[in-house]
Amino acid sequence: MLQDYISTYLKKAKYERIEGGKQFYAEIKPLRGVWATGKTKAECQKNLSSTLEGWIIFRLRRNLQMPYSFRV
Repeated sequence: MLQDYISTYLKKAKYERIEGGKQFYAEIKPLRGVWATGKTKAECQKNLSSTLEGWIIFRLRRNLQMPYSFRV
C-alpha cells in the first residue's frame, strides 16, 4: 500500500531543466514541499523519491492528514 502511494505520486512529478540545462528540477505539486534536483533525470528521480519518503514519515509522525488520490 505504501509503495502504491509513493509510485502514484511519483508519476505526478513534473520535471524541468534548470541552470542552463545543467540540472533537473522536479516537484509533485499536489504534495506541498515535495521537490528535488539532480544532475541527471535519474538522479533527480531518486532524490525526489527520497524526499517523498521523508515527507510521508514527517506527516505520519505528526499525525497530519495525508492527501490521497490514485488518479494519475
